[in-house]
Amino acid sequence: MSALRREFWAPVALSYVTFVLVGLSSGVGGVLLPAQIDDYGLDKATIGTQFFAFSAGFMLSGSTAGPLIHRLGIRASLILGGGTFALAGLLTAVRPPFLAFLVIQIVAGYGTGIFESVLNAYLTDLPGATTLLNRLHAFFGVGALLGPLLATWILTFLPWTAVWLVLALVCLPLLIGFYLTLPAREAPPPATAEEHAERSGLLATASRQPAVLLGAVFLAVYVGLEISVGNWGFSFLVDEHGQSGLLAGYTVSGYWLGLTLGRFLISPIATRLGMTATGMTFLCLAGVTLSTTLAWLVPGAVMASVSFVLLGFWLGPIFPTTMAVAPRLTVARLVPTAIGLINGVSVIGGAVFPWLAGAIAQGIGAWTLPPFAVALALLQLVIWWLVTTRMAPAASTAASSSS
Repeated sequence: MSALRREFWAPVALSYVTFVLVGLSSGVGGVLLPAQIDDYGLDKATIGTQFFAFSAGFMLSGSTAGPLIHRLGIRASLILGGGTFALAGLLTAVRPPFLAFLVIQIVAGYGTGIFESVLNAYLTDLPGATTLLNRLHAFFGVGALLGPLLATWILTFLPWTAVWLVLALVCLPLLIGFYLTLPAREAPPPATAEEHAERSGLLATASRQPAVLLGAVFLAVYVGLEISVGNWGFSFLVDEHGQSGLLAGYTVSGYWLGLTLGRFLISPIATRLGMTATGMTFLCLAGVTLSTTLAWLVPGAVMASVSFVLLGFWLGPIFPTTMAVAPRLTVARLVPTAIGLINGVSVIGGAVFPWLAGAIAQGIGAWTLPPFAVALALLQLVIWWLVTTRMAPAASTAASSSS
């Protein structure tokens, strides 16, 4: 194992840094929204259409990442995805017209999705894949919590477009690193027509199963809540509580820090207490509901900041735990297809709900973010209860399985 680690340490380390970059690109979004609104002279609902554009590109990447890896190999696929990401950043840096900006967001979503899919596939094939993948996604959290700090600092002396210029420039040496450390390898032969037909049949079968669909809807609501607060929390704290941009940026970073810590801490503690993965999720959902309620009903900027950090903490384990129990939602033959379907649909929630949150804030006021989050938290509880009623029994349901 130590020899293998010495052999792969460089590309694995580059993978971790890349996921920090992906997290950064996600974390800066909320801080940039007010500047984008002022620059383009648009309302919150219109500026929020960028969520749909980015998600469209991300979903497109999900359908093409496999064929890319198959035909080009890991190294070339990473260079293509990273090059697309860097191109989107450079084009954004020149401050394009808004319609062009939306098109560029599709490109950015595609590059980000290719990055994520290819790196997950690469680390899955390495020894100790479970540990490597857990660390990979933890580094996304590191980037997400650093993103607001980076954007807030840059905005003190440069326009918002400079943030994306920095992200693009950071991406370029990563591409060089992957080229130098990853071998060019032969792709396997193309799939037969029968194999393609079988895959289509599996997807159709999985999409007709109520438990799988409920799991997909559950994660769509989850991702919608996570990104709505992550993107609009900055505006809420500044507009409704009069926080400075710097303090609001720190609070949003605290939200992402809570998300990262929750993924590290809650599952081990739940395991020691003998909780099941489903029971742990109910506990987290209760914490989410309480945190959003505090942000809504308890006055004061300090409580708003504290509740945001708590909200991130309780949100943290929900996504990976849902993936961990996905095999209990369908038969073994359909598990990989079901996981892909659930993950793909979750991106839709990440577009629809942040846009809706922005539209409501535009029409009524930024104060609507906490009650909007409460509604999504309660909806999650109901859907999760419906999911658990359709789960197959598990031989071992310890919360540690959620890792």
